[in-house]
Amino acid sequence: MSASPKPPPFDPADPLGLDDLLEPEDLAIRDTVRAWAADRVLPHVAEWYEKGELPGVRELARELGALGALGMPLSGYGCAGATAVQYGLACLELEAADSGIRSLVSVQGSLAMYAIHRFGSEEQKRTWLPRMAAGEVIGCFGLTEPDHGSDPASMRTYAKRDGSDWVLDGRKMWITNGSVAGVAVVWARTDEGIRGFVVPADSAGFSAPEIKHKWSLRASVTSELVLDGVRLPADAVLPGATGLRGPLSCLTHARYGIVWGAMGAARSCFEAAVDYARSRQQFGRPIGGFQLTQAKLADMAVELHKGILLAHHLGRRMDAGRLRPEQVSFGKLNNVREAIDICRTARTVLGANGISLEYPVMRHATNLESVLTYEGTVEMHQLVLGKALTGIDAFR
Repeated sequence: MSASPKPPPFDPADPLGLDDLLEPEDLAIRDTVRAWAADRVLPHVAEWYEKGELPGVRELARELGALGALGMPLSGYGCAGATAVQYGLACLELEAADSGIRSLVSVQGSLAMYAIHRFGSEEQKRTWLPRMAAGEVIGCFGLTEPDHGSDPASMRTYAKRDGSDWVLDGRKMWITNGSVAGVAVVWARTDEGIRGFVVPADSAGFSAPEIKHKWSLRASVTSELVLDGVRLPADAVLPGATGLRGPLSCLTHARYGIVWGAMGAARSCFEAAVDYARSRQQFGRPIGGFQLTQAKLADMAVELHKGILLAHHLGRRMDAGRLRPEQVSFGKLNNVREAIDICRTARTVLGANGISLEYPVMRHATNLESVLTYEGTVEMHQLVLGKALTGIDAFR
């Protein structure tokens, strides 16, 4: 009998050997996005967060477009045509820098561009997607309203026909990219059901006042959308979507990116905790040498890499055309909850330093409070899974 092959050395950064699941092209994309984030985001993001701004967002968008990160898994029209796993790896690296940067990319690609790519006319695709893929035009996605978040079927924004035109009136709330967008995909009630509209930001009656005084996603542009008699031509409507199935399918696509992204925030906090535990001295030795600290680090590592493995699994299913919305809810529910727990545990390892912006931990923890809520709250994903498990709808 031949001798069994010797296993490789244990890698604290990859304890399960998950990199073995990746192809060379996957690793190259991941490393490219990681290097960009290290150069363009990490040196500045604490200051951006403290000031509550994202300066140079249009330049960042163009750079992300040059990386192929905008509309990454979409094909044609200047999009990269990457795999779902490659897109997920990019989301993880972007959110390891900051949730606001990943949100910029997710809303651009997985919501605004995805809606046009899947439901738009050929003219709409040709008009908008190449420029959005290049980062020359930023997009936003208007579904949530001031009084209707988890229940989009009750939206009040209304589009009525006026001759061959449409006229839109209403409000949308908590819209990432809103005040810097050149185009908005807006969902509205009509006499024929909920429809999506491609709304150029320079349309008369359209405005996007920025939302201030946030304590989460501070390095991100968040706005309200105001539609006051916005007149659009007949061809502004997305022809391929009628009813809630359209916007909900876009949300499923965006939630998939969050499954990966949340693990990026968690990884950043875990790495900060490990580095701190190795160097911080108490009672004459590094705190990483105490059993209680090692127990925390071990538990964090287990949940972090289980979450990444779950994201890999869902990505493979998406690439195979076998991913169901309920499975995305499974991933979003688990990974964001575990990411928040990892961040909070990391904060305890860092002690008082955990609240300082010299470290990434509190910034990630507060950002994840928004990630926990948007694209479906914990309760909504629990009910999605509950319905799938029992066959009983408990939403109403």
